[in-house]
Amino acid sequence: MSFARLVLISATVALPALAQAQVPQERVLPSALAVELAQATVAACAAKNFNVTATVVDRQGVVRAMVRADRAGPHTLEASRAKAFTSASARSNTGAMAEAAANNAGARNLVHISGFLLLGGGVPVKVGDDVVGAVGVGGAPGGHLDEECANAGLQAIAAKLK
Repeated sequence: MSFARLVLISATVALPALAQAQVPQERVLPSALAVELAQATVAACAAKNFNVTATVVDRQGVVRAMVRADRAGPHTLEASRAKAFTSASARSNTGAMAEAAANNAGARNLVHISGFLLLGGGVPVKVGDDVVGAVGVGGAPGGHLDEECANAGLQAIAAKLK
């Protein structure tokens, strides 16, 4: 069978399936809600006397909002952004990813993915089971505390994520 004939047969089989394909629809995290989430997250940490930065990203890891507490260190900007990016990209909590990398030989190479930061404090933003973004927190004295603040921020806007 000639190559041209094989291509023609393949196209004949594939075209009906392509014609029925639909453009996927995605939910989007509105910028106003991203700002509200970042503010609620920083406020949750401030209530515990932690000066942090909270960054909210969309599902692709692009920054939608960033709020830095008045006394948060300059390093918290990039740390919170990287945690949010990592969480959105992997669709997982960064604390769980850090634990997996530490305890599972198969996950140890996650630290070598460009832009990933495997420290606690990155949490996906979900609408149902659909990840629409993530929030990352940097600046509390421990990733587990950053993650607590992120979860408190998410709880504050939970009713709007339906």
